[in-house]
Amino acid sequence: MLFFSYFKEIVGREVVVELKNDLAIRGTLRSVDQYLNIKLENTRVVDQDKYPHMLSVRNCFIRGSVVRYVQLPPDGVDVELLHDATRREARGG
Repeated sequence: MLFFSYFKEIVGREVVVELKNDLAIRGTLRSVDQYLNIKLENTRVVDQDKYPHMLSVRNCFIRGSVVRYVQLPPDGVDVELLHDATRREARGG
């Protein structure tokens, strides 16, 4: 639940989600659930030449089991927030 707690805190921020099929999608994180399913809005495909059929997609729901990485902007990592989430996880709540 550590990642779930952290992702709930960054809702509204821009992220890049890389899928296991090598598709990378940049968008605004709208929601995340306990299975790490992700809803993105205002999406753009990172490699538009490789995936031209994805140009018209603006909102998407991504099943957590197909996510390889979630990339945050360099200024988007709040170390204190991660420490707090880790402490909450260690306490069991």
